[in-house]
Amino acid sequence: MNTAKETAAELRKIPWFREITPEHFQTIAAITHLRRVRAGEVLFRQGDKANEIYIVIEGRVALDMLVPHRGKIRFYTAEPWEVFGWSSATPIIHQRTAGATAVIDGLIACINAEKLHQACDDDHDLGYLVMRRLANIVASRLLVTRLQLIDMFANPESQNAK
Repeated sequence: MNTAKETAAELRKIPWFREITPEHFQTIAAITHLRRVRAGEVLFRQGDKANEIYIVIEGRVALDMLVPHRGKIRFYTAEPWEVFGWSSATPIIHQRTAGATAVIDGLIACINAEKLHQACDDDHDLGYLVMRRLANIVASRLLVTRLQLIDMFANPESQNAK
């Protein structure tokens, strides 16, 4: 188990948290805990209840989804300081839309999504900040997905050969 002091120290390493007010930082730190993960450890599976948002502090986490007739396909690898499981921040998604597995040993910050929703509702400045940053993450992932689709459709034979 980690202490609030250790959690705050790790969060301060992430540029995202260096640029917010001390009050907003404390609010988020108070609803976050750290989790050590081992290579191959499953953090969540597609279809699991979506209850936390994650940030990689150390290590890498593979995101995958089940594709009919193809099996589990890795579509993204989250690196240090990247957020994953962000769909938990949306009011509609209640299940994981993908799975997450540690690729190498690491340290993950786990933010309680329900408490984050409440904090954002209670403090609209914090809510705006969080949603703006999450919108950037979503936009970036959509760009990656588009590029993958373009590559897949441009080279359909190479996809079938794998």
